[in-house]
Amino acid sequence: MRNQRILGHFNESVDLKMQAAAVLAPPISDAVDMMFAALSQGNKILACGNGGSAADCQHFAAELVGRFERDRLPLPAIALTTDTSILTAVGNDYGFQDVFTKQVQAFGQPGDILLAISTSGNSTNVIAAIEAAKDRDMGVIAMTGNGGGRIEELLSEVDVHICVPHARTARIQEVHLLVIHCICDGIDAALFGGDIDE
Repeated sequence: MRNQRILGHFNESVDLKMQAAAVLAPPISDAVDMMFAALSQGNKILACGNGGSAADCQHFAAELVGRFERDRLPLPAIALTTDTSILTAVGNDYGFQDVFTKQVQAFGQPGDILLAISTSGNSTNVIAAIEAAKDRDMGVIAMTGNGGGRIEELLSEVDVHICVPHARTARIQEVHLLVIHCICDGIDAALFGGDIDE
């Protein structure tokens, strides 16, 4: 019985990834183009999200600052989810809805990119960060699921929306991780071209 339940998770995850591939490939490609253009102009990428999405932000920033699969110069990316003093000070003094907004206002510059991750598309502090990014003439790449929620309504035609067509948080997060790896690979390919030398 337990094995069947485990197999069910694997099967559902595989099925979703196969179904989502054709739908998500174009916006993922657009996200790579937007990020590569920003990085090429000396801009940076800020990333925000809550819970598992916060971990995804850190994972993404680590792949850019460190490396994905090829050695290269570090690329500027900051996870806005990691500084506990900022998060707790802003949360205490202003409210949890502003923990990312204050950082976008402090660090974001015109031409920078905000990677906003919310499985529901309804995270109040991520929505506030998107609004702050738009006020600073930053590009926005949103990773959501379940129809995109309120974030879908905030995005314009110059933004990129990568919306996983599923309602279950665990499955959405699994696809988000694959999307992050696709983006990192795309940036590396844009920098170096060709395949990875083994």
